[in-house]
Amino acid sequence: MSTILVIGCVSFDTVHLDQIAPRKSHQTIGGAGLYTALAAARAGATVTLYAPKPFPMPEALAPLDAVLNWIGPQVAVADMPTLEIIHHGNDRATLVGASWGAENLLSPDDLQTLVTDTHFDIAHIAALPTAERQLQFMRSLKAFKANQVISAGTYARAIEAAAPAVKELLNGVDAFFMNSNEARMLYGEEKIVPGEYQLIFVTDGARGADVFLSNEPDATPQHVTAEVVDVIDPTGAGDSFCGGALAGLTLYVSPVAAAQVGTLVASKSIEYVGPAIYFIEDQEQNQDQDC
Repeated sequence: MSTILVIGCVSFDTVHLDQIAPRKSHQTIGGAGLYTALAAARAGATVTLYAPKPFPMPEALAPLDAVLNWIGPQVAVADMPTLEIIHHGNDRATLVGASWGAENLLSPDDLQTLVTDTHFDIAHIAALPTAERQLQFMRSLKAFKANQVISAGTYARAIEAAAPAVKELLNGVDAFFMNSNEARMLYGEEKIVPGEYQLIFVTDGARGADVFLSNEPDATPQHVTAEVVDVIDPTGAGDSFCGGALAGLTLYVSPVAAAQVGTLVASKSIEYVGPAIYFIEDQEQNQDQDC
């Protein structure tokens, strides 16, 4: 059984879907940690999510306990992170507001017992308020010497605020996830060249994703196409790709095949508002049992 640890956040999101109807808005749940963890679980991995956990548990988040092993500091609902995102169409989005709430309660030191007593194939560091926070977790995971693969992702605001720290994170992990805009921000016109035994995944919306392998000559990427779907809500598509790809890697398929898993999961997720796709099957099973 493949096992993945995701370090990140669960948030309450306000999503404006301008490409459907001007300023049509939805209140939903989200967060890079949540989308990554749910996608990995749906793709077949056993997933532990380390994130602030509200008490009492809101109804919107209650289904997560059936899908994930959610651990983390207990916080008030009012202290949970919140995000506001506007989607403009054509794979363009703006993060217009972010309150990270009780994220600062996440502690790298708290993971030491967990990662040394429990085997994880991969430990993934999802988006956090700053790249420096992600670096703290990366350094701690390496210091624990638990021999798991370490992966991480990023986002535009983190690069704008501290590109050198993001580059240090990129260079220090075994696998790194970003989108094409973030890649341009980090590399400019330079070629993306992974480190030895490193994988770099670059998503590009409806065009799919590129996989950069350390053993490929001239850093030539392997391209994976995305399934054509009717886009309802593209929020979390990159994180869904990440979770699907990580699950694929733990199932010991090739990096390119793992990326194909990621694009499939991401394509399905954007056909629904928020992360609804990850709960539909469970809801249908519960309805069958009630009958």
